Amino acid sequence: MSDTAQLRIYNTLTRSKEVFRPIDPRNVRLYVCGPTVYDYAHIGNARPAIVFDVLYRLLRRLYGADHVTYVRNITDVDDKINARALRDFPDLPLNEAIRKVTEPTFDQYQRDVAALGCLPPTFQPRATEFVQPRADGKTDMISLIQSLIGSGHAYEAKGEILFDINSMKDYGELSKRPLDEQQAGARIAVEAHKKNPGDFVLWKESSPDEPGWDSPWGRGRPGWHIECSAMSAAYLGEVFDIHGGGLDLIFPHHENEIAQSRCAHGTATMANYWMHNGFLQVEGRKMSKSEGNFVTIHELLETEKFGGRKWPGEVLRLAMLMTHYREPIDFSVRRLEEAEALIAKWRRKVDGAPEGELDGVLVEALSDDLDLSSYFRLMNGAGMSASSLAAAGKFVGIDLSALETDLDVASFVERRLAFIREKNWAEADRIRDQLLAEGIQLKDGKDPATGERVTTWEVTR
Repeated sequence: MSDTAQLRIYNTLTRSKEVFRPIDPRNVRLYVCGPTVYDYAHIGNARPAIVFDVLYRLLRRLYGADHVTYVRNITDVDDKINARALRDFPDLPLNEAIRKVTEPTFDQYQRDVAALGCLPPTFQPRATEFVQPRADGKTDMISLIQSLIGSGHAYEAKGEILFDINSMKDYGELSKRPLDEQQAGARIAVEAHKKNPGDFVLWKESSPDEPGWDSPWGRGRPGWHIECSAMSAAYLGEVFDIHGGGLDLIFPHHENEIAQSRCAHGTATMANYWMHNGFLQVEGRKMSKSEGNFVTIHELLETEKFGGRKWPGEVLRLAMLMTHYREPIDFSVRRLEEAEALIAKWRRKVDGAPEGELDGVLVEALSDDLDLSSYFRLMNGAGMSASSLAAAGKFVGIDLSALETDLDVASFVERRLAFIREKNWAEADRIRDQLLAEGIQLKDGKDPATGERVTTWEVTR
């Protein structure tokens, strides 16, 4: 380790905060479940991308950039994707057709997360590339399933290969669910051919009009969970250090990954530490298309759908990081305004100062289970020099070298005037007070020609 800070992380597997001890300090290994590229990534997909990017940055600091391997997969095996590929490109081989369908959304996801300040992972494997045995010998899904059948952990029934959860005595240790309370972990209804309702699909047959791959069990396609078991083993080995993802993936996805991987490889664990970020709501409600509050990263960055304006990537990033990664987050216009004002405050303090060294106290704060609240308090402290502040911002992916006019005060002024017209004095005063706290004084007056209210501003520092 290049720093004296000792990393402590909350391990979902043990429900406790633990000192992180890598299997091999020369190759610290991190796997995070990435998006399904059926459509543009939504704002919920942004949270794990940002959270685990911060962890990746911290691990690189502690162990050296060349000693950390970060894998974030791309799921392009999905019944909706497969059906669209068959419909739109019926004359192409399946993998080529899927690539045609998913390439635009894959490319957009790369642009989105780059705009959010995320570093590229070491590897971004696509699920379609790991279905069948590979020329390079890397782990594939079909070979894993064959191992599970051979060891008595999987069985064939009605054209499907199913994992037998009763074959694993400690199945459910991640989610802490008793075996008799387990629900089916597959994307299909519970069927009578299962030995246990909780048995989940590893492979399912494809009809002549459905996309599929050739396998020892006929033409078919993989289940959801086996994908990550194959891709993580392909790049990180049978047992690795940290597996991350959203809280909603603990069951069934991560639970079933553990079952498949451990039983296929004969290991006591799949990953030593499991980290999960909390849920996200939008303006106090669960995000869904039926609620009308479904918003993509692209829409936030490039359109005026949310709050009537576009939002800079660093503002979206800080808005995510202002809440501890394990806590639920309410993503709102007010939160974005607060993040934007805070960045403006930091930029005024930096004011073109050269980037200095990252303070060890900051690294220590971040090493306590990514405690960014303490990190940001230190950044706000009066004793933080401009150069150190610039380094602190850069370390968590927020560039403070831009001009302070990036605050877009005009947008705040316009929003405040709208609240005044609606006689919503509380919100109008909140914006005025928020800007004042960040060193921006609003001045109200009247247009001499029209008599309408006008607002000007000045930096008071």
